[in-house]
Amino acid sequence: IRKRTEEQLIHDALHDGLTGLPNRNLLYDRLDQTLKQLRRRASGNFAVLFIDLDRFKMINDSLGHNAGDQLLVAFAKRLHELLRPGDTVARLSGDEFAVLLIDIVRLDSVVQIAQRILDLSTQQFLIDGNEVFISTSVGIAMATPNYRTPEEILRDADIAMYRAKTRGKSCYEVFDRQMHSEVMEAHRLETDLRSAVQQNEFSMYYQPIISLTEGRLVGFESLIRWNHSRRGLITPDHFIPVAEETGMIIPIGWWTIYESCRQAREWQRQFPRHANLCISVNMSSKLFNHPKVVENIEHSLSKTGLSPHCLQIELTESILLDHVESAMNKLNRLRHLGVGLYIDDFGTGYSSLSYLQKFNYDSLKIDKSFTKELTQPSNDTGTIIQTIISLGQQLGMNIIAEGVETRGQVQRLQELHCPQVQGFWFSRPLDAKSARQILANPPHWQLDMIA
Repeated sequence: IRKRTEEQLIHDALHDGLTGLPNRNLLYDRLDQTLKQLRRRASGNFAVLFIDLDRFKMINDSLGHNAGDQLLVAFAKRLHELLRPGDTVARLSGDEFAVLLIDIVRLDSVVQIAQRILDLSTQQFLIDGNEVFISTSVGIAMATPNYRTPEEILRDADIAMYRAKTRGKSCYEVFDRQMHSEVMEAHRLETDLRSAVQQNEFSMYYQPIISLTEGRLVGFESLIRWNHSRRGLITPDHFIPVAEETGMIIPIGWWTIYESCRQAREWQRQFPRHANLCISVNMSSKLFNHPKVVENIEHSLSKTGLSPHCLQIELTESILLDHVESAMNKLNRLRHLGVGLYIDDFGTGYSSLSYLQKFNYDSLKIDKSFTKELTQPSNDTGTIIQTIISLGQQLGMNIIAEGVETRGQVQRLQELHCPQVQGFWFSRPLDAKSARQILANPPHWQLDMIA
């Protein structure tokens, strides 16, 4: 009995309690042995696959954790049956699995197995009477004598898997050294970003928004920049995704709102002719979903003295569609404050028209992809923009065309009676000093830039 008990304890220590598959400990042991054989013989190549179930959380949230466990067991069984007897499939944690493929001669054979895993996961699973369909992302790392530990090759397979996820999921990626360099760069960026928050290395730039009908400045869109100590000025498309992922977007976002309000109010005081100058601020998904977002906006307005109607919050459609009821509540509270609400990048979402009236925006910004195509021959972009303008105006909304870069685009937008525009043709984003000069000596944009 004692022997059986000891054997059971050893088995339990090396196997996953839910699926019965080898666990991380047993996989590491087998990887270690296989790596030693590879270094001794310089042959017998192998590969590691890192597998993650896409959107598995949605299964747990919608059907319950018990259903999620059943799905993991069913997937593990299919995965095990797919492989050769000498291969190892292990459950690492949650919805993550790894496969050790031995005696691999060519990458082609590994890719074939990865594709079979992708095909396998798309087949129907029947869970508690519910038809469930899933997809997987797979990362592949081919073994070389350069790998010294199991952690290293599993790490690289994991990196490749995340690359597959960024490609849109339901696909595989093969690890290469460039991926590792990019991951290290992202890690350095994250470390530097944490320091930047503490050292206040951020500044705001301001892109003018122009009234086409009056030829005058009506406001600015505020855009954050990072003054990196070594790399110089970094634009938000390079660091905002990292800030979102790490949660640093929250302190950065609060500062962005406050600084935009403070600067706008300062300009209003300095230049009475711009007493109603408006400032628009982009808001990320994580910031908008923060429970104190309305209170923080109200605090920034109160502390800076900026009138709520001079602040506009820009939101992309996808942000609001993630949690519709919660979004509606926050939008109503912001509207009650008097804050303007803009839908950004309009036309790129999948349900723009159906939600325009529901969310009751004040303004919409036509995405720059439409503006770019406006002067191209033989396309319907002009008709699309005209329809957007007409629809928005019927709903009582202001319209702003983004990404205006040529004289021809300006002229076409005038013909289409687009009220407001912004883009490089008029001005690139400006630092506060340069923006102040425009306010002090405002050009007549229509005459100076278009005629």
